Amino acid sequence: MQMTLGQHLQLTLFGTSHGPLVGAYLQGVPNGIPIDRNEIQKAMDKRKPGGKFASKRKEPDNVELLSGISNEITNGEKIEISIKNKDARSSDYSFIPNHPRPGHQDMVMLKRTNGEADLRGGGTSSARLTAPIVAAAAIIEPILEKLGIGMNAHVSAIGNIESRPINQCPEKWANEECHLIRCRDPEVAQSMIDLIHSQRKNLDSIGSKVELCISGLPLGLGEPWFDGIEPALSRAMMSIPAARGVSFGHGFDVVKMSGSEHNSAWGGTKNTPVLEGEKPDGALAGLATGSDLLCSVAFKPPSSIAKEQLTLNLETNQKENLTVRGRHDPVLGPRAVAVVEAMAKLIICDLLIRGGFVNE
Repeated sequence: MQMTLGQHLQLTLFGTSHGPLVGAYLQGVPNGIPIDRNEIQKAMDKRKPGGKFASKRKEPDNVELLSGISNEITNGEKIEISIKNKDARSSDYSFIPNHPRPGHQDMVMLKRTNGEADLRGGGTSSARLTAPIVAAAAIIEPILEKLGIGMNAHVSAIGNIESRPINQCPEKWANEECHLIRCRDPEVAQSMIDLIHSQRKNLDSIGSKVELCISGLPLGLGEPWFDGIEPALSRAMMSIPAARGVSFGHGFDVVKMSGSEHNSAWGGTKNTPVLEGEKPDGALAGLATGSDLLCSVAFKPPSSIAKEQLTLNLETNQKENLTVRGRHDPVLGPRAVAVVEAMAKLIICDLLIRGGFVNE
Protein backbone atom coordinates (compact mmCIF):
# COMPACT_ATOMS: atom_id res chain seq x y z
CA MET A 1 0.00 0.00 0.00
CA GLN A 2 1.31 3.43 -0.96
CA MET A 3 1.75 6.01 1.79
CA THR A 4 3.58 8.79 -0.09
CA LEU A 5 2.68 12.46 -0.50
CA GLY A 6 4.28 15.03 -2.81
CA GLN A 7 6.12 15.03 -6.12
CA HIS A 8 9.53 16.69 -5.61
CA LEU A 9 9.39 16.99 -1.83
CA GLN A 10 8.15 13.50 -0.98
CA LEU A 11 6.99 12.20 2.39
CA THR A 12 6.57 8.44 2.89
CA LEU A 13 5.08 7.20 6.17
CA PHE A 14 5.81 3.94 7.96
CA GLY A 15 5.01 2.29 11.29
CA THR A 16 1.86 1.52 13.27
CA SER A 17 0.14 2.94 16.31
CA HIS A 18 1.09 0.05 18.61
CA GLY A 19 4.27 -1.09 16.92
CA PRO A 20 7.75 -0.08 18.12
CA LEU A 21 7.76 3.23 16.26
CA VAL A 22 6.27 5.52 13.64
CA GLY A 23 8.30 7.48 11.14
CA ALA A 24 8.77 8.87 7.68
CA TYR A 25 11.24 9.24 4.85
CA LEU A 26 11.49 12.83 3.63
CA GLN A 27 13.30 13.26 0.32
CA GLY A 28 13.81 16.16 -2.02
CA VAL A 29 14.82 18.48 0.83
CA PRO A 30 17.34 21.08 -0.40
CA ASN A 31 20.72 20.96 1.28
CA GLY A 32 21.87 23.69 3.64
CA ILE A 33 18.73 23.94 5.79
CA PRO A 34 19.66 24.33 9.49
CA ILE A 35 18.07 21.87 11.89
CA ASP A 36 16.64 23.44 15.04
CA ARG A 37 15.86 20.60 17.45
CA ASN A 38 14.04 22.90 19.85
CA GLU A 39 11.65 24.13 17.15
CA ILE A 40 10.99 20.56 16.04
CA GLN A 41 10.11 19.57 19.61
CA LYS A 42 7.85 22.62 20.00
CA ALA A 43 5.95 21.52 16.89
CA MET A 44 5.63 17.99 18.29
CA ASP A 45 4.34 19.30 21.61
CA LYS A 46 1.48 21.10 19.81
CA ARG A 47 0.28 17.80 18.34
CA LYS A 48 1.08 15.13 20.89
CA PRO A 49 -1.53 13.33 23.03
CA GLY A 50 -1.95 13.81 26.74
CA GLY A 51 -3.61 17.24 26.74
CA LYS A 52 -6.82 18.14 28.49
CA PHE A 53 -8.96 17.47 25.40
CA ALA A 54 -6.88 14.66 23.94
CA SER A 55 -6.20 11.00 24.50
CA LYS A 56 -4.44 10.33 27.81
CA ARG A 57 -1.79 8.31 26.01
CA LYS A 58 1.45 10.03 27.01
CA GLU A 59 4.10 10.02 24.30
CA PRO A 60 7.22 12.20 24.59
CA ASP A 61 7.45 12.26 20.78
CA ASN A 62 11.22 12.62 20.74
CA VAL A 63 12.28 12.90 17.10
CA GLU A 64 15.34 11.03 15.85
CA LEU A 65 16.82 12.04 12.49
CA LEU A 66 18.75 8.98 11.31
CA SER A 67 19.98 10.21 7.93
CA GLY A 68 20.09 13.25 5.66
CA ILE A 69 21.68 15.50 8.30
CA SER A 70 25.36 16.50 8.61
CA ASN A 71 26.48 18.83 11.39
CA GLU A 72 22.85 19.80 12.04
CA ILE A 73 22.33 20.89 8.42
CA THR A 74 20.44 19.03 5.69
CA ASN A 75 22.80 17.46 3.15
CA GLY A 76 20.35 16.85 0.31
CA GLU A 77 19.98 13.13 1.04
CA LYS A 78 16.82 11.37 2.16
CA ILE A 79 15.96 12.17 5.79
CA GLU A 80 14.75 9.29 7.94
CA ILE A 81 12.51 10.41 10.79
CA SER A 82 11.94 7.98 13.66
CA ILE A 83 9.64 8.46 16.68
CA LYS A 84 9.41 5.61 19.18
CA ASN A 85 6.08 4.55 20.66
CA LYS A 86 6.52 4.60 24.44
CA ASP A 87 2.99 4.34 25.85
CA ALA A 88 1.05 1.90 23.68
CA ARG A 89 -1.44 -0.23 25.64
CA SER A 90 -2.39 -3.07 23.34
CA SER A 91 -4.59 -4.82 25.92
CA ASP A 92 -7.24 -2.15 25.24
CA TYR A 93 -7.76 -3.79 21.84
CA SER A 94 -8.32 -7.40 22.91
CA PHE A 95 -11.70 -7.39 21.11
CA ILE A 96 -9.97 -6.95 17.74
CA PRO A 97 -10.22 -8.49 15.15
CA ASN A 98 -13.36 -10.40 16.11
CA HIS A 99 -15.45 -7.35 17.00
CA PRO A 100 -14.59 -4.48 14.57
CA ARG A 101 -15.41 -1.00 15.85
CA PRO A 102 -18.11 1.12 14.16
CA GLY A 103 -16.69 4.08 12.25
CA HIS A 104 -13.16 2.62 12.18
CA GLN A 105 -10.94 0.96 9.61
CA ASP A 106 -10.95 -2.38 11.47
CA MET A 107 -13.34 -4.20 9.12
CA VAL A 108 -12.16 -2.78 5.81
CA MET A 109 -8.45 -3.18 6.62
CA LEU A 110 -9.08 -6.71 7.90
CA LYS A 111 -10.63 -7.65 4.55
CA ARG A 112 -8.10 -5.65 2.53
CA THR A 113 -5.15 -7.52 4.07
CA ASN A 114 -6.79 -10.93 4.53
CA GLY A 115 -6.41 -10.60 8.27
CA GLU A 116 -2.70 -9.72 8.24
CA ALA A 117 -2.90 -6.06 9.34
CA ASP A 118 -2.05 -4.83 12.83
CA LEU A 119 -5.37 -3.24 13.78
CA ARG A 120 -4.45 -2.12 17.31
CA GLY A 121 -5.07 1.59 17.76
CA GLY A 122 -5.85 1.97 14.06
CA GLY A 123 -2.61 0.39 12.84
CA THR A 124 -1.18 2.15 9.80
CA SER A 125 -4.35 4.27 9.53
CA SER A 126 -3.92 5.72 13.01
CA ALA A 127 -3.59 9.43 13.71
CA ARG A 128 -0.41 8.40 15.54
CA LEU A 129 1.26 8.63 12.12
CA THR A 130 0.60 12.37 12.03
CA ALA A 131 3.56 12.71 14.43
CA PRO A 132 6.22 12.23 11.70
CA ILE A 133 4.20 14.53 9.41
CA VAL A 134 4.51 17.33 11.95
CA ALA A 135 8.22 16.59 12.41
CA ALA A 136 8.83 16.69 8.64
CA ALA A 137 7.05 20.04 8.34
CA ALA A 138 9.18 21.49 11.13
CA ILE A 139 12.33 20.47 9.25
CA ILE A 140 11.37 22.42 6.10
CA GLU A 141 9.91 25.39 8.00
CA PRO A 142 13.00 27.59 7.27
CA ILE A 143 12.15 27.50 3.55
CA LEU A 144 8.82 29.18 4.26
CA GLU A 145 10.26 31.64 6.75
CA LYS A 146 12.88 32.79 4.25
CA LEU A 147 10.14 33.55 1.71
CA GLY A 148 7.87 35.24 4.27
CA ILE A 149 5.12 32.62 4.01
CA GLY A 150 3.02 32.13 7.14
CA MET A 151 0.66 29.32 8.26
CA ASN A 152 -1.86 30.07 10.96
CA ALA A 153 -4.64 27.65 11.96
CA HIS A 154 -7.15 27.37 14.77
CA VAL A 155 -10.29 25.48 15.77
CA SER A 156 -13.11 27.38 14.12
CA ALA A 157 -16.02 25.15 15.14
CA ILE A 158 -16.91 22.42 17.61
CA GLY A 159 -20.39 21.05 17.14
CA ASN A 160 -22.72 23.98 16.48
CA ILE A 161 -20.42 26.53 18.15
CA GLU A 162 -18.53 28.58 15.57
CA SER A 163 -15.84 31.20 15.96
CA ARG A 164 -15.34 34.39 14.02
CA PRO A 165 -13.16 34.01 10.88
CA ILE A 166 -9.51 33.57 11.81
CA ASN A 167 -8.46 36.91 10.30
CA GLN A 168 -10.94 38.65 12.63
CA CYS A 169 -9.54 36.99 15.76
CA PRO A 170 -6.52 37.92 17.90
CA GLU A 171 -3.21 36.69 16.45
CA LYS A 172 -2.23 35.17 19.81
CA TRP A 173 -4.15 32.98 22.23
CA ALA A 174 -6.17 35.57 24.14
CA ASN A 175 -6.52 33.48 27.33
CA GLU A 176 -5.91 30.02 28.77
CA GLU A 177 -9.22 28.69 27.40
CA CYS A 178 -8.27 29.75 23.86
CA HIS A 179 -4.90 28.04 24.20
CA LEU A 180 -6.40 24.84 25.61
CA ILE A 181 -9.00 24.50 22.87
CA ARG A 182 -6.76 26.01 20.15
CA CYS A 183 -9.42 28.56 19.21
CA ARG A 184 -8.39 32.19 18.71
CA ASP A 185 -11.85 33.60 19.44
CA PRO A 186 -12.15 34.31 23.21
CA GLU A 187 -15.90 34.82 22.83
CA VAL A 188 -16.61 31.14 22.10
CA ALA A 189 -13.68 29.19 23.57
CA GLN A 190 -15.34 28.47 26.92
CA SER A 191 -18.57 27.38 25.20
CA MET A 192 -16.57 24.92 23.12
CA ILE A 193 -14.93 23.53 26.25
CA ASP A 194 -18.32 23.14 27.96
CA LEU A 195 -19.68 21.25 24.95
CA ILE A 196 -16.75 18.82 24.98
CA HIS A 197 -17.25 18.18 28.69
CA SER A 198 -20.93 17.50 28.04
CA GLN A 199 -20.19 15.00 25.27
CA ARG A 200 -17.52 13.28 27.35
CA LYS A 201 -19.95 12.98 30.28
CA ASN A 202 -22.37 11.25 27.90
CA LEU A 203 -19.56 8.84 26.87
CA ASP A 204 -19.67 10.37 23.40
CA SER A 205 -17.58 12.57 21.07
CA ILE A 206 -18.18 15.62 18.86
CA GLY A 207 -17.16 16.89 15.42
CA SER A 208 -14.99 19.92 14.75
CA LYS A 209 -13.54 22.19 12.09
CA VAL A 210 -10.09 23.74 11.66
CA GLU A 211 -9.56 26.96 9.70
CA LEU A 212 -6.19 27.72 8.09
CA CYS A 213 -4.87 31.01 6.73
CA ILE A 214 -1.81 30.89 4.45
CA SER A 215 -0.25 34.31 3.89
CA GLY A 216 2.62 35.56 1.76
CA LEU A 217 2.29 33.14 -1.15
CA PRO A 218 4.14 34.41 -4.22
CA LEU A 219 1.93 35.37 -7.16
CA GLY A 220 1.62 32.47 -9.62
CA LEU A 221 2.69 29.68 -7.26
CA GLY A 222 1.03 26.38 -8.12
CA GLU A 223 0.38 24.15 -11.11
CA PRO A 224 -2.67 24.02 -13.38
CA TRP A 225 -5.31 21.35 -12.92
CA PHE A 226 -4.43 18.41 -10.70
CA ASP A 227 -1.55 20.03 -8.83
CA GLY A 228 -3.12 23.43 -8.34
CA ILE A 229 -2.85 24.82 -4.83
CA GLU A 230 -6.39 23.86 -3.85
CA PRO A 231 -6.36 20.32 -5.35
CA ALA A 232 -2.94 19.59 -3.85
CA LEU A 233 -3.96 20.91 -0.43
CA SER A 234 -7.29 19.07 -0.62
CA ARG A 235 -5.59 15.72 -1.19
CA ALA A 236 -3.28 16.30 1.77
CA MET A 237 -6.01 17.54 4.12
CA MET A 238 -8.41 14.73 3.24
CA SER A 239 -5.69 12.19 4.06
CA ILE A 240 -5.67 13.33 7.70
CA PRO A 241 -7.55 10.67 9.68
CA ALA A 242 -11.23 11.59 10.21
CA ALA A 243 -11.21 14.54 7.76
CA ARG A 244 -14.56 14.70 5.99
CA GLY A 245 -14.51 17.91 3.99
CA VAL A 246 -12.29 20.73 2.71
CA SER A 247 -13.33 24.16 1.48
CA PHE A 248 -11.56 27.31 0.31
CA GLY A 249 -12.43 31.00 0.41
CA HIS A 250 -16.18 31.45 0.68
CA GLY A 251 -16.57 27.67 0.72
CA PHE A 252 -20.02 26.26 0.06
CA ASP A 253 -21.57 29.70 0.53
CA VAL A 254 -20.69 30.30 -3.12
CA VAL A 255 -23.86 28.44 -4.14
CA LYS A 256 -25.88 31.38 -2.80
CA MET A 257 -23.73 34.07 -4.44
CA SER A 258 -23.90 35.74 -7.83
CA GLY A 259 -20.81 36.19 -9.97
CA SER A 260 -20.73 39.90 -9.31
CA GLU A 261 -20.76 39.24 -5.57
CA HIS A 262 -18.05 36.61 -5.69
CA ASN A 263 -15.63 38.17 -8.18
CA SER A 264 -12.79 40.27 -6.78
CA ALA A 265 -11.45 43.06 -8.99
CA TRP A 266 -7.73 43.51 -9.57
CA GLY A 267 -6.20 46.66 -8.20
CA GLY A 268 -2.67 47.79 -7.51
CA THR A 269 -0.33 48.28 -10.45
CA LYS A 270 1.00 46.33 -13.41
CA ASN A 271 4.09 45.33 -11.44
CA THR A 272 2.29 44.66 -8.15
CA PRO A 273 -1.32 43.62 -8.87
CA VAL A 274 -3.54 43.13 -5.83
CA LEU A 275 -6.94 41.49 -5.53
CA GLU A 276 -9.45 43.82 -3.86
CA GLY A 277 -12.58 43.08 -1.86
CA GLU A 278 -13.57 41.76 1.55
CA LYS A 279 -12.50 38.13 1.01
CA PRO A 280 -10.53 37.77 -2.24
CA ASP A 281 -9.55 34.30 -3.44
CA GLY A 282 -6.07 33.18 -2.45
CA ALA A 283 -5.83 31.12 -5.65
CA LEU A 284 -7.37 31.23 -9.13
CA ALA A 285 -7.05 28.31 -11.55
CA GLY A 286 -4.75 26.64 -9.03
CA LEU A 287 -2.28 29.56 -8.92
CA ALA A 288 -1.67 31.89 -5.97
CA THR A 289 -3.05 35.41 -6.31
CA GLY A 290 -0.97 36.92 -3.51
CA SER A 291 -4.00 37.26 -1.23
CA ASP A 292 -4.40 35.16 1.91
CA LEU A 293 -5.52 31.62 1.13
CA LEU A 294 -8.27 30.50 3.50
CA CYS A 295 -8.93 26.79 3.94
CA SER A 296 -11.29 24.93 6.29
CA VAL A 297 -11.13 21.23 7.16
CA ALA A 298 -14.07 19.42 8.78
CA PHE A 299 -13.40 16.46 11.10
CA LYS A 300 -15.93 13.84 12.09
CA PRO A 301 -16.48 12.95 15.76
CA PRO A 302 -13.84 10.46 16.97
CA SER A 303 -15.16 6.95 16.35
CA SER A 304 -13.78 5.34 19.52
CA ILE A 305 -16.31 6.21 22.21
CA ALA A 306 -17.09 4.66 25.58
CA LYS A 307 -20.82 4.52 24.81
CA GLU A 308 -22.10 1.01 24.16
CA GLN A 309 -22.69 0.29 20.46
CA LEU A 310 -24.39 -2.62 18.69
CA THR A 311 -22.23 -4.01 15.88
CA LEU A 312 -21.28 -7.25 14.14
CA ASN A 313 -19.16 -9.82 15.97
CA LEU A 314 -17.29 -11.87 13.36
CA GLU A 315 -16.79 -14.79 15.73
CA THR A 316 -20.51 -15.33 16.39
CA ASN A 317 -21.75 -13.74 13.15
CA GLN A 318 -24.27 -11.81 15.25
CA LYS A 319 -24.62 -8.14 16.15
CA GLU A 320 -23.51 -7.71 19.75
CA ASN A 321 -22.88 -4.84 22.12
CA LEU A 322 -19.36 -3.40 22.09
CA THR A 323 -17.87 -0.99 24.61
CA VAL A 324 -14.59 0.48 23.39
CA ARG A 325 -12.20 0.98 26.28
CA GLY A 326 -8.89 2.79 26.27
CA ARG A 327 -7.67 6.37 25.85
CA HIS A 328 -9.27 8.34 23.06
CA ASP A 329 -9.86 11.93 21.95
CA PRO A 330 -13.37 13.36 22.60
CA VAL A 331 -12.77 15.86 19.76
CA LEU A 332 -10.10 16.08 17.06
CA GLY A 333 -9.87 19.78 16.21
CA PRO A 334 -7.45 20.92 18.95
CA ARG A 335 -4.79 18.37 18.00
CA ALA A 336 -5.57 18.62 14.29
CA VAL A 337 -4.52 22.30 14.23
CA ALA A 338 -0.83 21.32 14.20
CA VAL A 339 -1.45 18.62 11.58
CA VAL A 340 -3.37 20.93 9.22
CA GLU A 341 -0.54 23.47 9.42
CA ALA A 342 2.05 20.73 8.81
CA MET A 343 0.25 19.34 5.77
CA ALA A 344 0.03 22.82 4.27
CA LYS A 345 3.73 23.45 4.86
CA LEU A 346 4.71 20.25 3.06
CA ILE A 347 2.43 20.89 0.07
CA ILE A 348 3.42 24.54 -0.32
CA CYS A 349 7.14 23.66 -0.06
CA ASP A 350 6.72 20.99 -2.73
CA LEU A 351 5.05 23.52 -5.04
CA LEU A 352 7.70 26.16 -4.26
CA ILE A 353 10.52 23.80 -5.22
CA ARG A 354 8.73 22.56 -8.36
CA GLY A 355 7.91 26.11 -9.41
CA GLY A 356 11.50 27.32 -9.11
CA PHE A 357 10.81 29.61 -6.16
CA VAL A 358 13.46 27.85 -4.05
CA ASN A 359 17.14 27.71 -4.95
CA GLU A 360 18.43 24.20 -4.38
